[in-house]
Amino acid sequence: MKHYEVEILDAKTREKLCFLDKVEPHATIAEIKNLFTKSHPQWYPARQSLRLDPKGKSLKDEEVLQKLPVGTTATLYFRDLGAQISWVTVFLTEYAGPLFIYLLFYFRVPFIYGHKYDFTSSRHTVVHLACICHSFHYIKRLLETLFVHRFSHGTMPLRNIFKNCTYYWGFAAWMAYYINHPLYTPPTYGAQQVKLALAIFVVCQLGNFSIHMALRDLRPAGSKTRKIPYPTKNPFTWLFLLVSCPNYTYEVGSWIGFAIMTQCLPVALFSLVGFTQMTIWAKGKHRSYLKEFRDYPPLRMPIVPFLL
Repeated sequence: MKHYEVEILDAKTREKLCFLDKVEPHATIAEIKNLFTKSHPQWYPARQSLRLDPKGKSLKDEEVLQKLPVGTTATLYFRDLGAQISWVTVFLTEYAGPLFIYLLFYFRVPFIYGHKYDFTSSRHTVVHLACICHSFHYIKRLLETLFVHRFSHGTMPLRNIFKNCTYYWGFAAWMAYYINHPLYTPPTYGAQQVKLALAIFVVCQLGNFSIHMALRDLRPAGSKTRKIPYPTKNPFTWLFLLVSCPNYTYEVGSWIGFAIMTQCLPVALFSLVGFTQMTIWAKGKHRSYLKEFRDYPPLRMPIVPFLL
């Protein structure tokens, strides 16, 4: 059996960082990263990006050395991805924050609305209903992070947690301040508007959960397998007939329902910003599906049926 020699160069300076001798031909990129870490422990595998070209794409951990377009002496280029943190940690942090922050405003803890309103309760039913919906949403997200989601990547850059938490925590505080304010005014069309909005919210929450379960079942635990998602017997998954990312469609729908229920401008802005970001993600995933699967359903749109 022939063995490979692998030299690892810095992608920016072209400096030789490591030379690996007698590497097994069936060694994966993940195994090469582990060998590299032995000589450079400050760069643990999750921080490493190895590529065939200094400006090329990162090689996947599961790619095998002998299947790469290299000779018996392979040259790989290294880039430091920076400090990493697990996706689970980021999700738990960014979702627990809004849950806690919203409740501070709901219970009107001191120093928020003035001394005379400390720990008082709103007389409007919609305020209490909004708290239940908001809390349910983030508790659901926390439980899904722990028990449902299967992540294709174990980590993300540490800096992302600050960006994500600023977004989620900041908007939670902003919308909670107005919804729970002593001078808050209920929706224009009263109970009928609230009931309609609640129905939209509940349906979309059920739909979002159903899609997450369907996506979970597509990927075995510990696997990075990708398959085309199709509708199941669950009616909420039938949206897969029209869009590639119905979980985002339902997520946006939930926040639209919450915005209608509370008739609160910060909620509407949060919905708009969220829709913009999720549209970007959905388009990326849609392009990835089209590129990877030749038989991908042609009628699907990224996030909005027939439009977008």
